[in-house]
Amino acid sequence: MEKFNLDFIKSRRQQLGLSIADVSEFMGFKNSSVYWKHENGVHKFKAEMLPLLAKILQCEPQNFFTD
Repeated sequence: MEKFNLDFIKSRRQQLGLSIADVSEFMGFKNSSVYWKHENGVHKFKAEMLPLLAKILQCEPQNFFTD
């Protein structure tokens, strides 16, 4: 069964030199703590968020999942 890979999301963001505030702004969150909570598993990413997140992180949505 595939598992959502938060480590990939964090490391990809860092590889691209994007801050939590950058991604938060691009995704339209009110503040960066909301995105931080998603990236750290406090809140789950909704399926409709994944295409935008993939665009920001320059990857495919399937990259967010691992076996």
